[in-house]
Amino acid sequence: MSIRVMLVDDQVLLRTGFRMVLAAQPDMDVVAEAGDGAEALEVLRGTDVDVVLMDVRMPRMDGVEATRRICGQEGAPKVLILTTFDLDEYAFSALKVGASGFMLKDVPPAELLGAIRAVHSGDAVVAPSTTRRLLDRFTPMLPSAAGEPSSAELDRLTGREREVMLLVAQGLSNGEIAARLVLSEATVKTHVGRILTKLGLRDRVQVVVLAYESGLVRAGSGGAQ
Repeated sequence: MSIRVMLVDDQVLLRTGFRMVLAAQPDMDVVAEAGDGAEALEVLRGTDVDVVLMDVRMPRMDGVEATRRICGQEGAPKVLILTTFDLDEYAFSALKVGASGFMLKDVPPAELLGAIRAVHSGDAVVAPSTTRRLLDRFTPMLPSAAGEPSSAELDRLTGREREVMLLVAQGLSNGEIAARLVLSEATVKTHVGRILTKLGLRDRVQVVVLAYESGLVRAGSGGAQ
């Protein structure tokens, strides 16, 4: 079945460009569009969507609030944030409320298509190096973590799962983690799944955010504390 995509952006020209790129793909179908977050929520009530391409800076309701409301619903579509700026506090806020990743608006078409497919398949970390730069920039603005990395939340994990979580937070793919820890890629995927279940997280992006918030990784350090 085709991936059902919704475009949310207040710039009609940009939506037109994205629609043309996606329409040329045999496995994608643009099923809805909206000019702001409020309209997106209205349209989603009557439309089945798999992936939402969401702008962040829009009138009436911005992409962060729309993402929060969408991701809070059962069976919600995945949200992929589209931002103009590489280091955008709005994009960081959207990751915190449930977005599955973000891309720059000037991304090459092939990368955008790959990101949509990755998010649809559940591999939420899109452009991990960019995600990490964003977190390094804005993590200092977070309230200080109350506990050390050995907080009760992380104590639910085994030693191996903590290792995997650390590498996910550093932006490594499953294949790269497998090579680093001398494991099979399938085993790494299993570990990631268990981490998500134990910590009650939606996807890999939220693993990254929690790793920074809990102190397992410090901004700019790239390593465990």
